[in-house]
Amino acid sequence: MVFAGLTLTGAGIFALTRLHQQIIMQEALIGIAYVVASALLVLILSRSGEGTEHIHEMLMGNILLVTPVDVGKMFVIYSVIGVIHFIWRSKFGLISQDPHAAFQKGIPVRFWDFLFYATFGIVVTSSVKIAGVLLVFSFLVIPVVCAMLFSQKPRTRLLLGWIIGSIASLIGMAVSYYGDYPTGASVVVVFGGALIFCAIWKAWFGTARIDNSIS
Repeated sequence: MVFAGLTLTGAGIFALTRLHQQIIMQEALIGIAYVVASALLVLILSRSGEGTEHIHEMLMGNILLVTPVDVGKMFVIYSVIGVIHFIWRSKFGLISQDPHAAFQKGIPVRFWDFLFYATFGIVVTSSVKIAGVLLVFSFLVIPVVCAMLFSQKPRTRLLLGWIIGSIASLIGMAVSYYGDYPTGASVVVVFGGALIFCAIWKAWFGTARIDNSIS
């Protein structure tokens, strides 16, 4: 309940800070809040008797100890939120890509912002308990950035993100298993390597081949 309350509070704050003429990108404000909140939590946990262990668990999670019950809960949460985002994808897309146009059309941007941030926060807080901050952040950002290097089409980006995320996860877990490394850290490093690989691929081959072949 505490996490849910904090998530809704944060969603409300981010929704209220949306202005008609945005001076600072909303994503930048969210990123700053994310980093500062993580650092604050590290400071708090450092005062604990088992601070080092708690900090490690917060950052990297303990994904190998996930139970079938945990997977079932995540499936239900992600499915419900996925349906919400699919039904109102046009609203979410407009307020994200062109909030000024949304304001001009009379769309209650702050309401849709609140709904988006609330659902997004639920996904993040639920996932961090299992996978840790670094791995969750990598899943949220890196596959999307890789996909954006190769396509302007949302469906193609989505498919590419799924493919890159799945392959990087499998490789990361294999590296962890055979090299006896922490799983979360291994997957994060492989994600970083995937981004470098995609950037080099684009520099050498461009985007047309991949974009056209998938579309």
